[in-house]
This record gives sequence, C-alpha cells and structure tokens, in this order.
Amino acid sequence: MIIGIDLGGTNIRAALVQDGHIIEKKQIPCPSHGTQEEVVEALCELISPLMSKDISGIGAGIPSVVDPEKGIVYNVANIPSWQEVPLKAILEERFHVKTCLNNDANCFALGVAKCAEGRPFQDLLGITLGTGVGAGVIIGNKLYNGKNTGAGEIGSLPYLDSDYEHYCSSSFFPRFYGKTGKEMAELAQENNQEALEAWQNMGKHLGNLIKAAMFCFDPEAIVLGGSIANAYPFFKESMWESVKEFPYPMSVAQLKIIPSTTADIALLGAAMLCNE
Repeated sequence: MIIGIDLGGTNIRAALVQDGHIIEKKQIPCPSHGTQEEVVEALCELISPLMSKDISGIGAGIPSVVDPEKGIVYNVANIPSWQEVPLKAILEERFHVKTCLNNDANCFALGVAKCAEGRPFQDLLGITLGTGVGAGVIIGNKLYNGKNTGAGEIGSLPYLDSDYEHYCSSSFFPRFYGKTGKEMAELAQENNQEALEAWQNMGKHLGNLIKAAMFCFDPEAIVLGGSIANAYPFFKESMWESVKEFPYPMSVAQLKIIPSTTADIALLGAAMLCNE
C-alpha cells in the first residue's frame, strides 16, 4: 500500500491507496499561515495514523515548483512559509519509507492516466481548470516532468491582454461578469442567458488553449479536471467549435476531450508517483 498526499492551502488530504483504489482517507485544515515547521508537523500528524508495516511509500502532490530527485519544494502556493522545503528528506527520516514528490497538476495527469479516464491512451494531457490552470503531460504512458516539474504549464502562455489562465479558470467570471464560477454555473442551470453566454465565451477561450496544446504535444486525449470542468455541458459546444478551427482536420478528428469524473484523482495520482 502507498500513502497519497494532496497538499493545499486550505486542506491537507491523505489516503491509503492499494492497486489504484482508495482504502481509507483523512483530511485536516492546513495551517497555511503557520511556520514551515508547523505545516510540516500538521502533515506528519495526518500521515502517522495511516502508517503500518504494509506501507511501501509516500507520494505527495504539492502546488509548487518541485525538484523530484532532491525532493525539495519551492514557493508553495498559498503557504508563504514554504519557500524551500526538503520535504522528501523530512518525510523519509520521519517515516522510513520511500517518498516521491511532484506538483499537483502532474499528479492529476498521472492519476487519470493510471487509474481513470486516461487509461486507454499512451499520450495525453491532463488540464486542471480551477482557481488557475494547470497541466501535466503523459508521453508513452509515462509522466513527463521537464527539468523542474513544469512541463505542460500552458495556462501561463501569453494570450490576449494576459495569459490563458485569466480566460480559462474561475477568475474569468468575476473579471468579466462580476460573479464567481460557482454562481455562473448555478445560473446556467436555471437557463439564465447571461450565464449561458459567459460559459460559451469561456469555452471559446478554452478551445484556443487546447489548440495551443495540440501544436505543442499532439496528444491522443485531453482530460479536463478541476471545479470548472464540472460545468462541461455548458462550454462543450463552443469549446469544440474553437478546436475545429485547428488547421489539421485529421488531428481534430482523432482527438478525445474528456471531463474527469473520478473522485480524489489527485490522491490517486500522488500515490502512483511511487510506481513511476
């Protein structure tokens, strides 16, 4: 069994994972404004009750730049005290099992590739659409990290007056419509025309992002995750209209775009790091 960790600025989650399935799961609030040591201790206290002689490793997804070989995380999002933390060494010294680290978007991509909607595909891109836009790349059924686990971060590509993240994440809605993505999804369910139009516009921008990804990676499939992906029916049509403008029709015809519906995919992906 492997312990998978999903570290976020709001919550820290941990799960026992066996054969790609979650056996047990725990969650605590993250003391995100605490010292480095306080956050580390909260993480260790969450892990401790899950440890047993059957645990072969710990895999952790962190919203940050990660050196997976040295096991150091840098500039962790929403945890100010975590600027440079040798997390691999800390956890291995504490729990005496192999520990593997990567960023959270890569864990999402690995999770869908190994445990969920991406299993039929050898080459895919996992894109997370939430408060930001993250992405992870799977090539030949293996996670491709790049040098600093930053491969595939297409949300930061320049776009219009900013970057794709500002047009394809939840920040799009307050910026242009003065409402949250959740509010816009609720209004769209009530057939509110402004909300439906907002989702259609977001879908066009997302389609442009997907075309950029097709030029970069030429994937078999793109799996969408995150809170925005839950509204897939509201932006699916306009997204595909934009994607179909890609200059190579054969690539469009062969591409699969799939919203992920698998629960706790980040925890599963983090655990799968130990099998890479």
